Parts: sequence; C-alpha cells; structure tokens
Amino acid sequence: MMKKNNFNESDGLMSTIIGKDTIITGTIDVKSDLRIDGTVNGKVICSECVTIGATGVVDAELDSKTAIIAGKMHGNILNSEKVELQTNCEMDGDLKTKSLVIEQGAIFCGACNMKNKTPDLGFLPPEKDQKAEKKESMKFTLADEKETK
Repeated sequence: MMKKNNFNESDGLMSTIIGKDTIITGTIDVKSDLRIDGTVNGKVICSECVTIGATGVVDAELDSKTAIIAGKMHGNILNSEKVELQTNCEMDGDLKTKSLVIEQGAIFCGACNMKNKTPDLGFLPPEKDQKAEKKESMKFTLADEKETK
C-alpha cells in the first residue's frame, strides 16, 4: 500500500504539523494545510485546511478555508467553506461557515451562522427595519394630536 505524501510538487509546499508535545502561544499564519496535535493559544490563520487532531487543544480564534475538529477547540471559527466536528470532539465557540457537519458524539456549544447576516437564534425578537419603525411612530404621533384637539 502506498502512503500519501503531504508534499505538493507543483508549488513546493509541505503541510505544517504541530506535534503532540508542542505548545504555541501567539498568532500562527500558514499558507497551506495545518494539523494541530499539540496545544495552540492565540489566533490561527490558514489559507487551506486546519485539522485539530484527537490530542489537539486549541484556545484561539480560527480563520481558515476548511476546518476538521477531532480534539478540543475553544474559540470562534470563521470559515469560508466547511467545518467538520468529528466524533468525540469538544467545540466551545461560534461558527461562521457555508457547510457544517456534526458527527454523532461530537459536543458543540455555541451558535452557527451559515448566512452573511446576524443569525436568528429563536429567542430574540427579529430586528425591525428602522425606517418602517420611524414611520409607525410618526403615525401614532399625528393620530394622537388629532384626538387631543
């Protein structure tokens, strides 16, 4: 059986791996795939896919094209394509993505926005159009004046 090599011959980029015993604090900016099996605190920016392995612990804001979470993630994910929460992962934070996959057994505590507007979470009244609200208040004011005369 042939093992897949993470080296891309066309552009010379190799995937970045943060090992199990590695702890990084600060901002990480990667132009290719990133796999985190260690601990990262701060901010992660990745132009491709971020994979948090089963031993990975991330306490950071994550901005990437795609994200696969198998470990522990605490922080928000801003993602352009897809977020996948695998079995036994723990995700504590908000997501903004086009596509979301949550496997059975995954723990997700947060909100998910899959549109380019503020999400309607069901427990807050929907935002009203300010112009329409202003017109309504003016109608009541004029009607009140006529009644008082």
